Amino acid sequence: MTAAISIYVDADACPVKAEIYRVAERYGLRVYVVANSFINVPRDSRIERIVVSDSFDAADDWIAERAGATDIVVTADIPLADRSLKNGATVIGSTGVPFTSASIGIAMANRELLSNLRAMGEVTGGPKPMTQRDRSRFLSSLDEAVNRLRRRSGA
Repeated sequence: MTAAISIYVDADACPVKAEIYRVAERYGLRVYVVANSFINVPRDSRIERIVVSDSFDAADDWIAERAGATDIVVTADIPLADRSLKNGATVIGSTGVPFTSASIGIAMANRELLSNLRAMGEVTGGPKPMTQRDRSRFLSSLDEAVNRLRRRSGA
């Protein structure tokens, strides 16, 4: 029997939840929407809301402890992406750019650099707003990841 594909969503600041729900419905996938506070989710038995404590990294820890080789993690959190990749999960950023074992080192270094620049007051503001192109790239990346995992598992 093949393992089921699940999608784990680092949901607190995820701008593509609606897109995830559409893809999950198309393929009949289980979705875990993990957040530190209550988030509305569609009434669907395959979509489960997980509310974790508000302690630092509680949502990340919940996801990293469960996501594995047959799963997809959607996050903009680079340390969570790194942990998930080490567990064998497929990881996609909310703009549709996949995290890979080849790219995660650079992402971690850039994160550290930006953190240092912010601490010195050199960089202010947050990420760029989501564009329609980002959403389209995300949908395409998620669809590709699902199909790749389905082929690998023989589903």
